[in-house]
Amino acid sequence: MPTWQQLRDLRISEYEDAADGWGNVSHRADAARIRVDQEMSAPVRGTQNGETPDAAVGRLNRLSDNYQYLHSECGLIRTTLDALGKELAAPQRKLRQALEDAETLGFTVNPDGSVTYPDSAPLLPGTGKATPGSQLPFLPGKGEGQGNENKGRAEDIAERISTAVDEAAEIDGRYAAVLRRLKAPAGLAVTKEMLADEGKDTRAVQKAAGGLVDKGDIPHGKTPADNKRWWDHLTQEQRDEYMTLYPAEVGALDGIPSIARDTSNRMVLAQEMAQTQLALDGLPANPPQYIQKGDPPVAVVNPQWRRWVELSDDMKGMAAIQARLDASGMPGKNTKGNPASGLPQAYLLGFDTDGDGRAIVATGNPDTADNTAVYVPGTGAGLANAHGDIDRMSKLWQAAQRASPGETTSTITWIGYDAPDQIPNALARHYAYDGAPALNNFMDGLQTAQGGADSSHTTLVAHSYGTTTVGATAKLPGHIAADDMVVVGSPGMLVGDASDLDVGSDHVWSEAARSDPVPVLGQEALGGRKMGVSTWHGIPYNAGPIISIPSDESFGAHRMDVDTGGHSGYWDENSMSLNNQAAVVVGKYGNVKE
Repeated sequence: MPTWQQLRDLRISEYEDAADGWGNVSHRADAARIRVDQEMSAPVRGTQNGETPDAAVGRLNRLSDNYQYLHSECGLIRTTLDALGKELAAPQRKLRQALEDAETLGFTVNPDGSVTYPDSAPLLPGTGKATPGSQLPFLPGKGEGQGNENKGRAEDIAERISTAVDEAAEIDGRYAAVLRRLKAPAGLAVTKEMLADEGKDTRAVQKAAGGLVDKGDIPHGKTPADNKRWWDHLTQEQRDEYMTLYPAEVGALDGIPSIARDTSNRMVLAQEMAQTQLALDGLPANPPQYIQKGDPPVAVVNPQWRRWVELSDDMKGMAAIQARLDASGMPGKNTKGNPASGLPQAYLLGFDTDGDGRAIVATGNPDTADNTAVYVPGTGAGLANAHGDIDRMSKLWQAAQRASPGETTSTITWIGYDAPDQIPNALARHYAYDGAPALNNFMDGLQTAQGGADSSHTTLVAHSYGTTTVGATAKLPGHIAADDMVVVGSPGMLVGDASDLDVGSDHVWSEAARSDPVPVLGQEALGGRKMGVSTWHGIPYNAGPIISIPSDESFGAHRMDVDTGGHSGYWDENSMSLNNQAAVVVGKYGNVKE
């Protein structure tokens, strides 16, 4: 229990200085992580192969993990100390005002907090002592029938001193408990137990210091421009506090810098991976799908199996994200020994595990890229299947670099909507309409963070049902923030003509392999209707009301040549299909084979 003397003499500035010091350590740790990833690990991954380089990369990854952990934990300490100092300032002000009032009145504040006062009646010389907690305290300045006005004043001052000390004690105890949590065991490895505990640390600091920055002030349901204005008006200290206390909320904000989103989402990913793995460790490995229950026994779905599948799917997707974050500088296939082909830094622009999960992963920083491609996957897209979709954008990035080596490109995997889980559901339109606002916001947010429509050449690349979602997005009020659209294996885009897609028919590009069954299967349900003429190689065969999809001549899109087969081969390395996409992404339309 602090004394009133300790509260009086407390130097709030020392807490502020300590918070600044921990904040500097947090900043330096994050900068060091980026340097390890970009300047140390990437060159080794991009140029060397073998047991020794692999071991070196493993150690560098561990160093990067250590720096990220330091960044998070030191940030929590900074926030805790900053909030502690700010909260203690209030009772200190109350105390000092009470002491000042006592001095003005000629009262004496005793070491135990009681207040000695002189008798206010000249004919009744002497003194009295007031203590806090009187059953019937006198009103300040009132003698209450006893002829001594000072008694009420003294009791008021004693009560205010006691209240200030009690408030300081409550604050001190609350923050002491949090600070005792913020420690790490000895050793170099950042374990899943440590990362899971970091999540608990974050929640503890939120509970104790939530008043420092109000979660309710974080924009929710606002436009990317509103998000940017909110972010731009924060001090750097406030940004740090929000990223530390509410990383998931900050990481989801379209329109703010990609570096801030990435830093925030990496913290969320690390903690979620650790908690998921610990939950998996608590279940039997690969439990049976069915168990026998009842009399007579009946086979029912094992709840442990269901939970194991959910956690395993989440872990599979998170591992794919982490692998891409760790792969900066990693050469792609058929590019061994060519440093120029190494993948750039990855940025985690969105992540959560709700429902099928969300993952938005950028290869290269879109805020500064000359060219940006956003890939919208189709049926089956979700966290569990993120690996394939992330890999496609790694391949497109490499193809774009070959197509325009003098420019910077960012390719983004956008798993940001609830896609149909399986083929029968893929004939329903509501998935596309439900996902359209999120895609539209993300595209606006990219353009906002980049600095405007002319800052980067932006292409929407969509596959399968993802093209339907892009079509639904184009039907929203306003203008979609893209210059070109590449639609691949499209079952239909809910519009009947390329001119209805916001970017102009000359900037809509379609790929459809002859052996891809999806365009034919989805046309009736997802195609757009219009009055027109259906043609085959320029020969008309139907006129009047028609259903049109991007691979039809009647749709009016560029129909690019493909040399791949099936519904999933469009990103085969070194294929014409992939290179055509890359040519559009970098704006070299003359290199497209049609």
